[in-house]
Amino acid sequence: MEKVFHLKEHNTTVKTEIIAGLTTFLSMAYILAVNPSILGTVMNPSGVFVATAIASAIATFCMAFMANYPIALSAGLGLNAYFAYTVCLGELAAEGENAFKICLTAVFVEGIIFLLMSLVKIREQIINSIPQNLKFGISAGIGLFIAFIGLRGANVIVPSESTTVALGSFADADVVLCLIGIIIIIVLEHFHVTGSVLIGIIATWVLGMVAQATGWYTATNVFPDFSAGLQLGGIADTAFKFNFGWAAAHFVEFIAIVFSFLYVDIFDTVGTVVGVADKANLLDEDGNLPKVGSVFMSDAIGTTVGACLGTSTVTSFVESGAGVAAGGRTGLTALTTGIMFVVSLVLSPIFLAIPSFATAPALVYVGMLMVASTKNINFDGDIADTLGAYLALVMMPLSYSIATGIMFAVLAWVIVKLLIGKAKDVSPVMWIVFVMFAVRIVALITNFQ
Repeated sequence: MEKVFHLKEHNTTVKTEIIAGLTTFLSMAYILAVNPSILGTVMNPSGVFVATAIASAIATFCMAFMANYPIALSAGLGLNAYFAYTVCLGELAAEGENAFKICLTAVFVEGIIFLLMSLVKIREQIINSIPQNLKFGISAGIGLFIAFIGLRGANVIVPSESTTVALGSFADADVVLCLIGIIIIIVLEHFHVTGSVLIGIIATWVLGMVAQATGWYTATNVFPDFSAGLQLGGIADTAFKFNFGWAAAHFVEFIAIVFSFLYVDIFDTVGTVVGVADKANLLDEDGNLPKVGSVFMSDAIGTTVGACLGTSTVTSFVESGAGVAAGGRTGLTALTTGIMFVVSLVLSPIFLAIPSFATAPALVYVGMLMVASTKNINFDGDIADTLGAYLALVMMPLSYSIATGIMFAVLAWVIVKLLIGKAKDVSPVMWIVFVMFAVRIVALITNFQ
């Protein structure tokens, strides 16, 4: 262990690292219930569960041995919502069951691009070219988007012919249970309880069982079916389900989807890794992260493998900070978390039985954390920066699309910069992004005609 992870150099022990790894796993294990719930709307839920567990383990193992950092990875919230709701059930709804295959193809291509970017080291240039306000606006917009998905999935928010959306009925068990679940998570977080999100999900689920036993909740069966075995066979319905033919025939539309996945993945990874590394005192004197290439490589490998198995983009998890707070400083923490993802495969009947009203509180809570980025937005500075952040913030939840929010933010930012005489502020990277989204607009107009 010492030879591989340099424990003494990082002033830690095997025991501390293992405890930290278990802490990280408990803090992020909710994704094993949430991801099949979200992607299960368009794919086989059991296949998504297996793909998520295995891809998370592989990516986290890569982080452990390639970078020696206490950072774990799994399917990113927001990206899975974009995958299922915006693309599969929205833009590609006409493709039917073929939609998820197109999405997996886009995630695979995004992973390969991210892999190449990690090798040639151009990711920092791209990151530095994006205005800070836009980054914060995008993060907050994604937070609102996934919170809305959670509230909608639990029927706290329902469709309305007169007002578009409205408040659900408190006579419905799923509405009440979801709201109770949110309170449980918040209270547990206040008292710094390890695994608060997972505990909140399980507690809400148990209350749902009581509600079903009393006849209050009847929509779905919330009790796990252990008679069905481990339910690992679903991977056959998700693994290597690519459709490169559609991608070639609809190149512009496909590239727009790929770019949206890539864009969010880059900034999600950077923000998470820097934040966790800072908490673990892993940044150098200049605030840079040593071996950052290995960090991005782990992320890219996880995304590529995940697409092959059947899940959305894999990225670094901010919940890794819980393990760091418990003393984790090396890759042994990540190795422990990765092993727990493998172990979780034997618990598939449990994770797959957790209903949407129980996972919704997790989406609302994580959304709240992401919306906190708004405090970093400078609303008194450059008007183009302000407008870009604002449009990213409001267009994602209102258009039900991460890609649309990014598109409006970038297009508005560049156009306003030109009109106010600040064209020199637009970097080559932003010009490329602008052109890509402009072409996307043309493609959308053509499709509507």
